[in-house]
Amino acid sequence: MRDSDGEGAGGGVPRSHPSNIPLPMSHSDPNYSGTDDECSNRQSSSSATGGGFYNDYPSSFSGECSPYNMSPWNQTMASPWSHHSEASMAALAMAPGTSLISSLVREEGHIYSLAAKGDALYTGSDSKNIRVWRKQKDSGGFKSSSGLVKAIVISGERIFTGHQDGKIRVWKVSPKNGLHKRVGSLPRLRDFLRGSLNPSNYVEVRKNRSALWIRHSDAVSCLSPTDAGQGLLYSGSWDRTFKVWRISDSKCLESVVAHDDNVNAIVAAYDGLVFTGSADGTVKVWKREVQGKGTKHSPVQTLLKQEHAVNALAVSAVAPVLYCGSSDGLVNCWEGDSKLVHGGVLRGHKKAVFCLAAVGALLFSGSADNTIMVWRRDAGVHSCLSVLSGHTEPIRCLAVVEYNKENVAAAAAETGDNSGVGRWIVYSGSLDKSIKVWRVTDEPADTLLGGSVGEGSQMFDRYPGDPFGASSSTSFR
Repeated sequence: MRDSDGEGAGGGVPRSHPSNIPLPMSHSDPNYSGTDDECSNRQSSSSATGGGFYNDYPSSFSGECSPYNMSPWNQTMASPWSHHSEASMAALAMAPGTSLISSLVREEGHIYSLAAKGDALYTGSDSKNIRVWRKQKDSGGFKSSSGLVKAIVISGERIFTGHQDGKIRVWKVSPKNGLHKRVGSLPRLRDFLRGSLNPSNYVEVRKNRSALWIRHSDAVSCLSPTDAGQGLLYSGSWDRTFKVWRISDSKCLESVVAHDDNVNAIVAAYDGLVFTGSADGTVKVWKREVQGKGTKHSPVQTLLKQEHAVNALAVSAVAPVLYCGSSDGLVNCWEGDSKLVHGGVLRGHKKAVFCLAAVGALLFSGSADNTIMVWRRDAGVHSCLSVLSGHTEPIRCLAVVEYNKENVAAAAAETGDNSGVGRWIVYSGSLDKSIKVWRVTDEPADTLLGGSVGEGSQMFDRYPGDPFGASSSTSFR
């Protein structure tokens, strides 16, 4: 099978060898720039019809993947830990200074991924296209001929997109015409061809089925770049592994078999720590070490073990706090620099939490109950500032940027507030095929809610017999 992506460098590099990993379960637009990025005769590893070179292995993921009701994490039941009345939730609503700015709609399918930087917003959907918005205005986009867009991240001048077909595509804005151009994919074609010649580069991904270790054999579900100084990109996949890429030369440095089920979330965090969350109900901590020109990741802790799938992770920007959203509607958190201990549970959502975003002292959680909850952490205590309602289907992705007159000039003019102090722009993508744009104020809860939140509305606590407390945190060592 031929990979049609661009140039690169290859070679044997260290990796962790997986064993018996299941395989995938399986419009033209004049505003789009670039060309289809795959040969017309190439078979995809996953498709709406279950076709491709893995289609002889039926599974619960085969068939159409985009509708919410086909998701393995579709939780219609209420959270077993939710204890809030409709009245108490309605009392929160949106705090003063928080409002819906606009709704962006283009009939291109369910929205699965978002990334924002400055006045630019990138949105990915099951149309396989990446739409570009500037100041909430449609600014064209770029297209991929296959692979639902499950993840988008921005690192420097490059945009990385993770796809259902197991590829990571790399894009860049052309300085000549401002259009986006695909400049390669991970792994590069040179790496793929060079590696395919060496039998030792193949690992077993299913009984009687092997694949190159440098390439994901199932959907790329999540991406997380390190800071510019480290220059790494992490990718998590439904093939149960995460891979480490060096951005400068697009080389795969390491592949780690991380979980017993799909890897749904990955975050490259502080002090060389990496957090992964999986459909197997666990959250794991990994420590990165540099070995020569490569990396070596060792397991440090298992923070969570439960029956419900872990869908999202986020790390606070101002404190060593990790948040985890799962299909039981809860958001767990852990605190600590190296050895993390359980800090409690944020309760409020009625259905699965699919996405999280942390910025400043705030945490945003998006859910299958069609709402976004805004939380603020002060002196280790969380309180809910607002509940953002407006979507009519589950919320699958969030992105946050600082509010200023450059990225939302019209909105700033309406409010007469151009300072941008303590304000954020929050983008939310949903299965209702829309992106909503919110202005959120970052102020203490007692200022916004006036102390009106009673005991019945408290949404953060350690429940009796907390099985995830510090005493129960387990170590791999």
